[in-house]
Amino acid sequence: MIHPPAPSSFIDSVPEHHLLAQVLYNRGLRSAAEVNAFLTMDDAIQENPYKLKDMTPAVVRIVRAIEQDETICVYGDFDADGVTATALLVSALQSAGGRVGPYIPDRVDEGYGLNLDAIERIAQKATLIVTVDCGMRSVDEVLRAQALGVDMIITDHHSVGPELPPALAVINPRRKDCTSNFERLAGVGVAYRLAQAVLRAVAGRRGSALSADQVQEIETSLLDLVAIGTVADMMPLLGENRELVQRGLAQLNRAERVGMRELMARADLSPGNVNAGAISFRLAPRINAAGRLAHAKLAYQLLRTTDPVQAYTFTSELEALNQKRRDLTEQAQRAAEEQLAAQATQDAHLYVIHGPTFPAGIVGLVAGRLTEQFYRPTLVIEEGPEESRGSARSIPEFDISAGLDEVRELLVRHGGHSRAAGFTVKTRQLPTFTAALQAVAARELRSHAALRPTLAIDAVVTLDEANWG
Repeated sequence: MIHPPAPSSFIDSVPEHHLLAQVLYNRGLRSAAEVNAFLTMDDAIQENPYKLKDMTPAVVRIVRAIEQDETICVYGDFDADGVTATALLVSALQSAGGRVGPYIPDRVDEGYGLNLDAIERIAQKATLIVTVDCGMRSVDEVLRAQALGVDMIITDHHSVGPELPPALAVINPRRKDCTSNFERLAGVGVAYRLAQAVLRAVAGRRGSALSADQVQEIETSLLDLVAIGTVADMMPLLGENRELVQRGLAQLNRAERVGMRELMARADLSPGNVNAGAISFRLAPRINAAGRLAHAKLAYQLLRTTDPVQAYTFTSELEALNQKRRDLTEQAQRAAEEQLAAQATQDAHLYVIHGPTFPAGIVGLVAGRLTEQFYRPTLVIEEGPEESRGSARSIPEFDISAGLDEVRELLVRHGGHSRAAGFTVKTRQLPTFTAALQAVAARELRSHAALRPTLAIDAVVTLDEANWG
């Protein structure tokens, strides 16, 4: 597929070569000003965090909790985005003088997002829960927290469900009533903006021991976490994300964080040579390995420790888990391919593979590989006695998050994006759920005569335009 030509008005307005202008247009830039900002790296959008909907009530409540010495719980997710967001916000709130602790659910025992049992336990100690990278569909859990006298602040970047959780504040750039330019942020990016707002609010209060210079130092020190989480979650490196990741890579390459310095060494990376690709293929998989096969608190502890001995121990554990993750993924993929071969999948628009031998921690990896291999939306599910947990990966033609929304009455919980989602379903409902979702996929994809990946070609280059030098 060759991209259609950019409008002549756009090409004429860009002083660079028309081929470069075409490529930038294909990447979503629509004006000469945007092109100039992108090429000069002057697209840093130092935007006011308060343009994010509900930032004001969130900051007011957190500052009050800090001043009244309440216990705050930061509730995160077990992937790299969620773990970095948890470490970032806990660190920032502690720097602001808060009494704060983390809670990251166990992938196997609890699953993704808020759960009622966790709310009950947290309510025994905390009066305020702030989520990061999760919570957008947790209506019942928020209601339970309120009944227990615990205030809830949701920060997330996943798709918005049919109704917002009735929390004190819901900060998500994907809200339809949120008019900021933050829509591309990862969960850690949203957490960073909240951290900035809280730190500045605390520093601005009379008698605060926190100075503006100290706030700037703290904000800079957290940017390595923003870069790791943003790249690991595969968010587009455009606009504000690009600026945050660029600054975050600079901070990461200073190797000031003890745990990351040790992890970089284990991944054969030296300070000064870490780029976005190194995060994607060498650092993020090791961080993710904790939540996939053990508990994400291991990765959290690595990000927070200041003890080189602890950092070495944590990194050694992550390295072993990452190797185990590789082995299990290969085994599970072979088993999934065998299951697909035994099914009549020739005309299927969506594949569902399930069984008790698929570890919950690697089902997303297997689903991603199969989606790429067969170019079909694919769900891989670890089948449990009562409940089954799965991950879905999709193709551009099918919004898997919207598809799960259509069958949500069959699910315990779900959430995600258009191309990737997680869910929990009652095991007895698996056949009904599978049939219902396959019907949705068939309806949406029926008009596509042949589902196959397309190679996007930016532009046609003539021989005269080719640079042979």
